[in-house]
Amino acid sequence: MTGKAEYLNSVTTLSLLYFGFILGLKHAIDADHLAAVSTIATERRHLLSATLIGALWGLGHTISLFVAGIVVIFLHLEISVRTSQILELCVGVMLIGLGINALRKLAKRGHVHMHVHEHGGHEHAHPHIHHEGQKEEPHTHHGLSFGARPLFIGIVHGMAGSAALMLMVLATISSPSVALMYIAVFGVGSIGGMMIMSTLFAIPAKLTASRFRRANLALRGLAGLFSLCFGLFMVYEIGFAGNLFR
Repeated sequence: MTGKAEYLNSVTTLSLLYFGFILGLKHAIDADHLAAVSTIATERRHLLSATLIGALWGLGHTISLFVAGIVVIFLHLEISVRTSQILELCVGVMLIGLGINALRKLAKRGHVHMHVHEHGGHEHAHPHIHHEGQKEEPHTHHGLSFGARPLFIGIVHGMAGSAALMLMVLATISSPSVALMYIAVFGVGSIGGMMIMSTLFAIPAKLTASRFRRANLALRGLAGLFSLCFGLFMVYEIGFAGNLFR
């Protein structure tokens, strides 16, 4: 009888972790997440760089969830509705900033062209961006460089209430170790989902970078505009319709 109970318990745990992974994948395609990552991913000309951006976003998101999860699991504290609204408002403000920054870059009339160079006796080319008035500089593989911005974006999103469903599930798990595993698999799902989405956003940007300059600029412009508009919508819904400012 004890063996059967242990078997059923293990099956339940595996089902719970599977649910967490699927929920993490689904969580990665929330509109506010896509709006944020699209503004960065469409600027990339290397698919690997875009994929790593998604990974950093998911990592930052998971870090915040671990902190929130520890608070819920071990300190038995709850995140108030008002605190959740404030954090969601921060996401909206961040989206506005990302959108404005993307549109500002386009306003500088940056243009894209192909660099052809030789390494180890083999020639290859990749797209490169110059802004108006910028002088040609020696070639570097800076397309793979990225800062802490994607990580910061993920942290802000993780602190917001968009992952409230995950925290609600945590409250129903009696075992702290299982709860931490749930956060981990949720994080893995969100990391994988954002890596996929970032890569998908970067593919059309890469394909249009060299020969379809107008299409490339339009793609980046749409990403920036979407981020800006969605951020404004979030601020209105949370701050005014949600009575946060009253």
